[in-house]
Amino acid sequence: MQRLRIRKSESATLTQGCDRRQLVTVIAGKPSILVAAVVLAVSLAACSGAAPRVSRGSAAAGPVSPPASTAGTDTPAAAGGASPSGGSLQVLTEPGAGIGPIYRLITGARSSVDLTMYELNDPTAEADLAADAARGVDVRVILDQHLERAANSAAYSYLAARGVHVRWGPAGTTFHQKTLTVDGATSVVMTLNLVAEDYSDTRDFAVVDTSPADVAAIVATFDADFSGAGITPPDGADLVWSPTNAQSSVLSIINGAARTLAVEDEEMDDPAVTSALAAAARRGVDVEVTMTADAEWDSAFTQLADAGVHVRLYPDDSSALYIHAKAIVADAGLPGQQVLVGSQNFSVASLDYNRELGIRTRDAAVVAAIGSTLASDYAGATPYSPPAASGAAPAGASGAQCTATASVYDAAYDENNVYVNSNQPYTTATATADGYSRSYQTNGSGYALIYLNGPPPGARITVTVGGATCTTSD
Repeated sequence: MQRLRIRKSESATLTQGCDRRQLVTVIAGKPSILVAAVVLAVSLAACSGAAPRVSRGSAAAGPVSPPASTAGTDTPAAAGGASPSGGSLQVLTEPGAGIGPIYRLITGARSSVDLTMYELNDPTAEADLAADAARGVDVRVILDQHLERAANSAAYSYLAARGVHVRWGPAGTTFHQKTLTVDGATSVVMTLNLVAEDYSDTRDFAVVDTSPADVAAIVATFDADFSGAGITPPDGADLVWSPTNAQSSVLSIINGAARTLAVEDEEMDDPAVTSALAAAARRGVDVEVTMTADAEWDSAFTQLADAGVHVRLYPDDSSALYIHAKAIVADAGLPGQQVLVGSQNFSVASLDYNRELGIRTRDAAVVAAIGSTLASDYAGATPYSPPAASGAAPAGASGAQCTATASVYDAAYDENNVYVNSNQPYTTATATADGYSRSYQTNGSGYALIYLNGPPPGARITVTVGGATCTTSD
């Protein structure tokens, strides 16, 4: 989802020298969420010593000037499926950390750079990738074209003209993943896009991962995506991929929480996730959700608030921090603590259809770093107030209207996107065709996107929204 507000001018100063950057986590004194003060020191400069050239995909090779370890030692994995990372994870918290550590990983590459990016508009990063290619580094880049081709075209042309091997992601799939891998040994799994204007005022996380199992899985998936081959991405030690295991991982963490849940996300558009968060609150879990205000999510916010979830929001304007991070922290400070952080939004498309990547871990320092940031952000936000009751026509009332259009999402699997517009906000919209049916609630503007799987291409699709009926075909 694109931000709608007018951005502040870029004001962050990004240092690229061979320094050590401290990542200081702000602690919010909230008794319901147990957090710990963590100071994370990260040294990502590739400043000394010639590293051996490693072959593509050789994740067992030692990392080139890896970050100083900040993650500590994982607790053993328990029920819920989170795997230990062996102390191989470090967190960069944005905007505080700055983008410099990412730049230094790129410029420190010895043999290879792989980048999968939803949106790329950062002249410094693009110049660094081009300079790597010019000195013989094998640089490969995948950019999304399904939704962001126009935004990515300038970067695509610039890189392709300078020896970078750049590819578009498949036209029918949104490549929302944001991952950098250097020398087959160090991967950075990010919630952030490489867009320079976003850096100074946007909450994001990047996890630097040197686990050989994770890096090997990320490289294998990149190889397949770059060549256009099909693949079921390997799980590595603690990876969460869309569309294979993302929704089940998110629901597992929420459903398994015993005491606390802290959540940040840009979107709240997956009914299963919203219902799971509400159910957690009803069973006594202290659930805190921090997001940027958007009327599109008001229905979900109201459902959560009615269930006892503590929802707090930042305004969507240039005066406020923008919550772009996607993270869940469960039971921080308790034996079963865990965190999931990555590119996945809480939307049906993000969890079930897109190419996305996140990390799920019980690493105590990673949980503490992200958990304390979420607690601080929650403390600085404003409690959610449900909007006044809508005056839209109720189901069955005269004047109800709708229009619908449809497109084929994946013909091989008879998957359709059905776009519904109506004058009935917060109303169930149902699409039916050839014996198949699926429903979704319209948002505050009366809009819904229904993923209707099963009907063959060309089938007539009937949509009902309250008292209105409309038809379309893909």
